[in-house]
Amino acid sequence: MAQTDDKSNRKRSQLDKRVLQVTDAVGAFIEYWGFKAVHGRVWALLALRREPMAQTEIAEFLGVSRSLISGSVSELSSQGLVVPVGDHRNAPYSAALDVWPVIKDVLRGREWMLLESTRLALESAVEEAEVAQSEGHDVPWDLERMRLLLSMTELSQALLRILFAIGVPRSMEGFSEWIRKASSLITTFRSAAGA
Repeated sequence: MAQTDDKSNRKRSQLDKRVLQVTDAVGAFIEYWGFKAVHGRVWALLALRREPMAQTEIAEFLGVSRSLISGSVSELSSQGLVVPVGDHRNAPYSAALDVWPVIKDVLRGREWMLLESTRLALESAVEEAEVAQSEGHDVPWDLERMRLLLSMTELSQALLRILFAIGVPRSMEGFSEWIRKASSLITTFRSAAGA
């Protein structure tokens, strides 16, 4: 019996290592997008876990301080990415798997605004170049390239609008169908562009 328990503990230890690798990978991905890696690690851990986890368990599993986890859980909770299971002070948490609303908010608040400021700058540059040309001034800037960049920026914004309008399915079957349709749409765009 003791040998079976030892074997089971070793197997669990190996699995825990793999789960830690997943949390680290998700943390690195989240950090790449300008957020705190620990947020990705906490969310991934809770998403993979069958049962909710208390903050002390999360800290112990990830090997970080409880205060770091407390702050991270608070921020993730305010975004709706983790939810307490119960209303007592030390309630355990589980991950909300519908992250699409948060992703859309980030895209709207960051990428959309970057594209919009680029679009406005390009639009102004095109207008100035057109006015200068119409007045007979020698313009050293390529007006057609400016218009092309403006069109590319507007296309990027149109694609973001499409992303904002869609929702991500909640089931794996629905998600597979969604991916298939998205892939088909991308293929159609590539064909239309002659790529």
